[in-house]
Amino acid sequence: MTTTIRRPRIAIAHHSGYGHTAVLAQAVRRGAEKAGADVTSIPVDTITDEDWQRLDDADAIVFGSPTYMGGASSAFHAFAEATSRRYLNNTWADKIAAGFTNSASKSGDKSNTLAFMTALAAQHHMIWVGLGLPPGWNALTADENDLNRLGYWIGAAASTPQDGGTDTVHPADIATAEHLGTRVTHHADIHIAGRNALSQR
Repeated sequence: MTTTIRRPRIAIAHHSGYGHTAVLAQAVRRGAEKAGADVTSIPVDTITDEDWQRLDDADAIVFGSPTYMGGASSAFHAFAEATSRRYLNNTWADKIAAGFTNSASKSGDKSNTLAFMTALAAQHHMIWVGLGLPPGWNALTADENDLNRLGYWIGAAASTPQDGGTDTVHPADIATAEHLGTRVTHHADIHIAGRNALSQR
């Protein structure tokens, strides 16, 4: 019996206070679409019932939030708390998950935000996909324009000047977010194919 492998459905659930994180969400979307995914972008501060259904139907959910005061934004926290019914019902169990964040400082405690997203995914029994890149810009021969220039493994991270507009999001950070979208799609593809193979045993 031949099974048609469908395109992965990727949902990007994000909050952006000043537009910088939205630039990263757009980059994740481009990377996923180039890799063959059907992608929907969901601003979590204006989420609708239809958006919740899109999240439930997705093969992968990529979380995105700015890092404010050492953690995810209040809007993203509100979204996370609103997922409790899905947690109780295991609605998102075994979906692929990943995350991205932005802050003004090079560090800015972005790891706390990404760790929160990872814990959220783990509580939902999701499968976390890291960045899958070596650190960039960490040697004399390295360059600020390297992928993963800030040296994160758990997800994509960006540093944007606090007094800069959306046009100041660093090109390397945008490219790193695109890479994340591609990588999530790749693993969603594997996940779908594996499920189909198991169903034919």
